[in-house]
Amino acid sequence: MNAEPRPHHDGWPVADFDSVRALRVLGTTVPGAAVHETLLPTSLEDVWAVAADLAGAMPQWLPDIRTVSVSPDGGEAVVVGHSRLRARFDIDLRPGWCLMQSRYLLGGMAAVEEADGTRFAFLGAFRVPAAGALGAALRPLTRRTAKRSLRRFEALVQGGQPSEGGAP
Repeated sequence: MNAEPRPHHDGWPVADFDSVRALRVLGTTVPGAAVHETLLPTSLEDVWAVAADLAGAMPQWLPDIRTVSVSPDGGEAVVVGHSRLRARFDIDLRPGWCLMQSRYLLGGMAAVEEADGTRFAFLGAFRVPAAGALGAALRPLTRRTAKRSLRRFEALVQGGQPSEGGAP
């Protein structure tokens, strides 16, 4: 991880963080956010090919998502859950980084190459009053769901299909 300060052009130091560390920092600053991660024995390119396929892969590994429709310019998406609730997200998607924000939800993914493969992380948070309390109350459930989602994500990266169905 590159977190070593470097001089900025006007003399102020700047700390560079890789994308996973940046997602962790974001997770500590957003009330109720949870970041989950895993190390995959795969190249960054293979991991990110699945992660960046929002419309095709995301509904296969995140159990509460039914469909994702991304705008032609890639800057927005409409996500529909299995409950038929829908949300419009603004998207910042670039190699190794994805941040998606709706009115009430925040999601993110990051990946960085390490010596033993690629570290992949994802973040989820509510953007509502009392999000910290809500996130804390739901943490035992979200932790189990996150572990399952990471297994499903890894199966997709390895070229297989997730072992469990798409619905929760």
